[in-house]
Amino acid sequence: MIHSIGIDSVEITRFLNVIALGPRLERIFSRAEINYCQSAELPQLQAERFAVRFAAREAIWKALSQYEPHHTIPFFTFCKSITITRKPNGAPEIHIDWQPLQKYLPHPFHPNFAIHLSLTHTKTIATAFVILSD
Repeated sequence: MIHSIGIDSVEITRFLNVIALGPRLERIFSRAEINYCQSAELPQLQAERFAVRFAAREAIWKALSQYEPHHTIPFFTFCKSITITRKPNGAPEIHIDWQPLQKYLPHPFHPNFAIHLSLTHTKTIATAFVILSD
């Protein structure tokens, strides 16, 4: 059963100069994600990686907001609790640290859903699609 969905698209050009943010990147992305995104040699590829991970945060936040409509998690607090990695086959995988988010959710909050995440991008747009389901 599908509980909620979320989708978001962002312009990749917004992330071309994201590296200039330095330590402020850690307000949005995990250290592992920053290392992965910055491991790309080309600035365009780095921007694509950051942009699609940002779109994923927006999409997941939207899906969770539908799932728990009476509880709002501040977006940047939510961002900091997420890490997106890649499975051995290259598929994206989401990891959420629910502990810092507990004060914003009904008590006790036990996520009883699976998070399905799909990421894609063109040369100009990065898009993420999320489904929360049983």
